[in-house]
Amino acid sequence: MICIASHDAGGAEILASYVAQSGAACRLVLEGPAIGVFKRILGPIVPIPMAEAISFSDWCLLGTSWQSDLEWRAIEEARRVGKRIVTFLDHWVNYAERFVRNGVQHLPDEIWVGDVEAQALARKHFPQTSVKLVPNPYFARVTQEITRHEALKPRRIGPGMRVLFVCENISEHARLRYGDARHWGYTEFDAIEYFFSRIEDIGVPIERVILRPHPSDPPGKYSSLISEHAPLAEQSSGRPLFEEIAECDIVAGCESMAQVVALLAKRRVLCVVPPGQRVSFIDRRPGVEMLRDLPTTKHRTYVP
Repeated sequence: MICIASHDAGGAEILASYVAQSGAACRLVLEGPAIGVFKRILGPIVPIPMAEAISFSDWCLLGTSWQSDLEWRAIEEARRVGKRIVTFLDHWVNYAERFVRNGVQHLPDEIWVGDVEAQALARKHFPQTSVKLVPNPYFARVTQEITRHEALKPRRIGPGMRVLFVCENISEHARLRYGDARHWGYTEFDAIEYFFSRIEDIGVPIERVILRPHPSDPPGKYSSLISEHAPLAEQSSGRPLFEEIAECDIVAGCESMAQVVALLAKRRVLCVVPPGQRVSFIDRRPGVEMLRDLPTTKHRTYVP
């Protein structure tokens, strides 16, 4: 029996996919966006209190969160009662910060990662902790789902391309971590505006831009921006990510796991970090194009 604890959507996608594929018996400790993710993948679920789940499980498999201390508290509780703890990292950034709250670090007994790049990063950050390479169950599931969706609903062929813009809550993450929403020099709104200022430089006619909010974004966050760029821009209907990627031609964003999924789906992927700003590990992955490196077709100045 495994205790699964998860809050943020990224980690929940991996853990729920792992449970679905392995058929493992588990007790679920879920909060926030993870509840909806687990319901979508596993069907009806019954979350239970943390202490009970850990006490009646053989070991713990946890995600990580920047919105919550749920998994940090789960490590603390599991350590107190002597249960083995494994954390599955779902990203390639901010590794050290995931295990610290109020200046206190709680590390698991073992860290799982889904690719060799993440393995190298985790070993660098946590040299005293065992790091194990485990095929990413979310990537396996979403690749299958995209292929299945494409077979059932082939992409529409028209005069223009469809862009899926995957939003990342950059400003809130920076505010919580550093106390400054512009710590990295730009916000998600700057990235979106930069994209629209360079849209003609993508080199193909664009018919529609669909903005997909991050799961942590509040409702209506991008309403004004979408209205400003209507009718070209519209908000995502909230369908599963694999469906929206399957039905688009290009995926744009910055620091988003969805960009990696789009690469797996063989879509054209653009990083839209504005000029002069930091580029993360995800945005430097082979196959990701930097919008700021594309030739400019018209003389224009981007003003953040």
